Amino acid sequence: MLSEEKNRQFTQVGAGTPMGELLRRYWMPIAAETELDDRATKPVRLMGEDLALYKDLSGQFGLVERQCPHRRADLVHGFVEECGLRCNYHGWLFDETGACRERPFEDVIFKGNESVREKARIKAYPVRVLGGLIWAYLGPLPAPELPEYEAFNWPNGFRQVILSEIPCNWAQCQENSIDPVHFEWMHSNWSIRLKGEKGPYGPKHLKVGFDEFEHGFLYKRIREDTDEEHDLWSVGRTALWPVGMFLGDHFEWRVPIDDENTLSVAWSFQRMPVESEPFVQDRIPYWYGPIVDEKGEWISSHVMNQDFIAWAGQGRIADRTKELLGRSDAGVGLMRRRFFEEMDAVARGDDPKAVIRDPDKARNIALPIVHADRYHQGLTREQLIAHPVLGRHIKGYPYQYGQPQALLESIWDAAGIRAEDLGLKAPEMAGEME
Repeated sequence: MLSEEKNRQFTQVGAGTPMGELLRRYWMPIAAETELDDRATKPVRLMGEDLALYKDLSGQFGLVERQCPHRRADLVHGFVEECGLRCNYHGWLFDETGACRERPFEDVIFKGNESVREKARIKAYPVRVLGGLIWAYLGPLPAPELPEYEAFNWPNGFRQVILSEIPCNWAQCQENSIDPVHFEWMHSNWSIRLKGEKGPYGPKHLKVGFDEFEHGFLYKRIREDTDEEHDLWSVGRTALWPVGMFLGDHFEWRVPIDDENTLSVAWSFQRMPVESEPFVQDRIPYWYGPIVDEKGEWISSHVMNQDFIAWAGQGRIADRTKELLGRSDAGVGLMRRRFFEEMDAVARGDDPKAVIRDPDKARNIALPIVHADRYHQGLTREQLIAHPVLGRHIKGYPYQYGQPQALLESIWDAAGIRAEDLGLKAPEMAGEME
């Protein structure tokens, strides 16, 4: 349980707030790279700041403040040039550093006076592309290294990016990343009840444990159907510092839009069968996952959709002064204490946890993986289809509702699999997270 003051400190992400300053020390995924193939600009709200993301005609990405300094026109409606983004109102042109390259009429009047143009500089933030995602850094320069996780470099896999906006604070989303017991009830037992069945329920948790490591935390668990030799205990799952989660076949990030809204970013990897190797993916597709149906009711059929309901159900900002925590919440307490410690570190002028300055240490970062063989060793098509977990996954994205049919069929094409091979006449969205 946190005091009201501590809860504000823990949840507020605006510039100048303790948590806002801490989170600004890290690169955040803000969009899929291929989104900017479909449109040249995109509005982005990140940690309470309204920004315009763009890709100019040379292929350079930029992230600048959203309003033009001239008459406050919206730069999202601007148009890109060979270098930079031009305001559609009066033609002022800005590059990725925020420098004003042109003020068309003013440049005629003040010809040769560069100091006048310099006054028009706008706020701009560094952006980079990695793993099919666009990353932004809003903190003080020099920026740290952008972590390159090993999974981004795995061969022979089909990747996709899934985006959703969740109407609640980022912290209650991230606390879910270190809560193993919720898998038993929210994803296993609730799924049983959603099917109209009253049981039998899934295996009970008997033991949970939590460890901290360089890149975050590990949560470990023993259920009635596992023991200490099982990967779920001997390896564990990764709560990725500061706003992520890694589960082997996918990452999830809970990126703060502002104090009351969160961007869910998922990055998924599906290993292709050995008959399709070597498989090289030229373009990583993206899609937006709906969180409510046409009636406005929450979608509860998939794992992450169930998580969204739990997060938003705590309110826009969870009131932690009214919590009654139990022993299963030891990981949540561990994470909270670390966040407060790292806020203090930033206030002292120190680099916080997991900030990487050495380029060599940022390359190909290996994270603990449960069931590592599923991603490192290929299966034949026959084995893939028959696999008790991966065979379900190939039928449709198991973690979130709304995968487009055309994207699903492109996965089947890449794998050399037909719907008939899977016993499907139409796409079936099914699957559970272990």
